[in-house]
Amino acid sequence: MKDRIEDCISRFRKSCDYLEIRIEEFAITQINLRGPRVEVLQETIELGGCARAYQKGGIGFVTFNDIDRLDEFVSEAIEQARLVGRTRTMLADAPVIRDDVDADPVHDVRAVPLHRKLDLLKGYNERILGYHKHIITSGVRYRDGFKVIWFGNSEGTLIRQERMDIGCNLSGRSAKDGVTQMAYTSVGSSNDFNVVLDLETRIDEACETAIQLLDAPTIKSGKYLTVCDPHLSGTFVHEAFGHSSEAEKVYESERMQELMKFGTKFGSPILNIYDSGITRGSRGYLKYDEEGVPTEKTDLIRNGILVGRLHTRETAGKLGEKPTGNARAVDYRFPPIPRMRNTCIAPGESTFEEMIDGVKLGVYAVDAFGGQSEEMFTFTAGRGYMIRDGKIAEMVKNVTLSGNLFTTLKNIDLIGNDFSQIESGGGCGKGDGRTFQFPLPVGEGSPHIRIRDIVIGGQ
Repeated sequence: MKDRIEDCISRFRKSCDYLEIRIEEFAITQINLRGPRVEVLQETIELGGCARAYQKGGIGFVTFNDIDRLDEFVSEAIEQARLVGRTRTMLADAPVIRDDVDADPVHDVRAVPLHRKLDLLKGYNERILGYHKHIITSGVRYRDGFKVIWFGNSEGTLIRQERMDIGCNLSGRSAKDGVTQMAYTSVGSSNDFNVVLDLETRIDEACETAIQLLDAPTIKSGKYLTVCDPHLSGTFVHEAFGHSSEAEKVYESERMQELMKFGTKFGSPILNIYDSGITRGSRGYLKYDEEGVPTEKTDLIRNGILVGRLHTRETAGKLGEKPTGNARAVDYRFPPIPRMRNTCIAPGESTFEEMIDGVKLGVYAVDAFGGQSEEMFTFTAGRGYMIRDGKIAEMVKNVTLSGNLFTTLKNIDLIGNDFSQIESGGGCGKGDGRTFQFPLPVGEGSPHIRIRDIVIGGQ
């Protein structure tokens, strides 16, 4: 395949400013159960590719499944670029790479037959449904994949790269007297099937939480000093700040160029945020991105100051910055765009006890059901606990956090020394309509953080 790509590029490289070919072969397993039913049970094998050409700033992009017609599709991509090109192609420089990358998994998903995966998940599902009379239904969503990517471009880069991914979400929904609640546990990895084994204790804890939430009071709305656990903090940094750091949002918006200007103070000196593609085992791990650029640890905020953002070669070229290895695509059907890998708040020096010590009235927000974010954000915690007189007190439900991203970052006054890497079983979605890409494997990480005066909606 590498020879075929290189031979094709050699024939067309002088016909445009830049040309790349990406071909992918992948196998995906999906198993979904809801209640007593198996809703999805499938294994998919697919081979496809794409060609992207630049000419005078114009871009042509063609996807295909017939590899034997590669020359035809490359020619079509070049013609598209010629038809729309009117200015100048601006791609940041990137090193020429020639490499073969094996996945080297700890435990390979391909070594586990489908029936064993199904039996394992059925056992988990039965455990959820049988946990308590008030657990009314279950949700089990499992997905794994193994992919081989061949990439070559007209500058001489030629890479074969293997990637593995696995994710699993397990949830229980409870109901009593017209009230329903849900809790879940989730795991993921880029190199180890065994993360989905021995989850019985975590399942029981999630089911118990779903039961306890039925009788928990709804939190009283207001402004609170809030301690967020690593899961919620990781979701916050991904959704509220990570997406704002994806560089096309900056070059497409004058307002974002002003807000996200390097050197701007975003928080106190204890705040450090980064995005990494080099964290092995994380679902955001990859040696090279979809443009063949080596990944790295990219500092976004250092000592409270904005110092970086997440780039493709195109966004880096347009903004006069360097590529960061964040050009990602769900698969060959999509061109790469700036996407996160493993987005984290770096650990600080505070203990959890120091965070709640002396707090007369506050909230400890735990887990995350996701949310919405731009400059303003809204997140729903899985559950919360009141902090009263420096102690963790009663459980509360319907804990929704909202506010302005930039104000909230400045209101982070303590960061824990208890960093946790969070690998959930879902994925990141981005785009609109036909360009929507989901699920992209990503990771996140954070210690506990404490935020002053955050608005919490409830009763």
